Amino acid sequence: MVFGFELLQEDPHSRARAGVIHTPHGPIPTPVFAPVGTQATVKAVSPRELRELGASLILANTYHLYLRPGPDIVADLGGLHGFMGWDEPIMTDSGGFQVFSLAHLRAVDTTGVTFRSHLDGSEHLFTPEKVIEIQEKLEADIILCLDECPEPLDYDYNVQALARTHHWAERCRAAHTHRDQALFGIVQGGVFADLRRQSAEFITDLDFPGYSIGGLSVGEPKELMHEMLEVTVPLLPADKPRHLLGIGSPEDFFEGVARGIDIFDCVLPTRIARNGALFVRTGRLNIRNARYADDPAPIEEGCDCYTCRHFSRAYLRHLIMAKEILGLRLATLHNLHFMLNLMREIREAILAGTFAALKKDFLANYEIVPHEVRQRSREARSMR
Repeated sequence: MVFGFELLQEDPHSRARAGVIHTPHGPIPTPVFAPVGTQATVKAVSPRELRELGASLILANTYHLYLRPGPDIVADLGGLHGFMGWDEPIMTDSGGFQVFSLAHLRAVDTTGVTFRSHLDGSEHLFTPEKVIEIQEKLEADIILCLDECPEPLDYDYNVQALARTHHWAERCRAAHTHRDQALFGIVQGGVFADLRRQSAEFITDLDFPGYSIGGLSVGEPKELMHEMLEVTVPLLPADKPRHLLGIGSPEDFFEGVARGIDIFDCVLPTRIARNGALFVRTGRLNIRNARYADDPAPIEEGCDCYTCRHFSRAYLRHLIMAKEILGLRLATLHNLHFMLNLMREIREAILAGTFAALKKDFLANYEIVPHEVRQRSREARSMR
């Protein structure tokens, strides 16, 4: 089996489900969190450490790798797996989100997107065919169609963007030739139920091996995001994996999984680690706070990550305040461990029939950061 999805268990009280995605580079137990390795590296950690953390899938970015070092160099050096020394499954997004949020946009039409690089101002054209060509050279196991991610509250613009996204999806599907790669279609439509339904119907009619949901958590209230998932997910085939693009806070895991999502990706755990913010079961801990200056405790009692097993809050705070690279690494290791371990807990609870209880208990004790919007957007802009 080159690529396939095996459904193992469904939760009787929600749409949560556990399964396995089979890929040429091994199985991906679902639901799964994919750490983001934008530039063919998950910031501050090595592939060996990712394996030790239990990561089974990472996501790299087509836009950034196209600009630097270039897809031909990656292809000549063994594709992304050989280039970055990671022999587990890899997903690449199309780069469309970065083109619309990070690059200097020049023109958008049915042909594609013309933009100037944020690195040197050089002009480029992304067409559906070009994006597929780049991703085939990168040789990820799962690749994505080119789509347009518009401002979510503008109905008229979403109508136009949806027509382009659907046209580009057809062209991506026609251009795709590497059958050992699974090409996912992307459902768009902003926060408008009729457009989401229209998009889900159109994209599923193209019969992709998996489906991504884009254009959510880009500024709209969380309640609207949940509503759009409730509209969209039931329209996607039950026998194929569902991916929620760029979303991955702990509460989003529970809310997304409960609505039938199988794959999450987000820069959140690595990005906030660089600012000294750490995930704990009650919310987030800001290690920069002066009260931790002489605290001998680990980040979180009972956590078995490398950081918590060997170092105190006081030491980690010292490293972060001194801007030592080790501090960023240790904070990142803890956050990735937290997220990957939480998703494993969720999967085990689905298999055991206790997901509802886990969700209720976790969210009752976890303090949610208000008004958090899509972290991929912030990360993209921070790289300018």
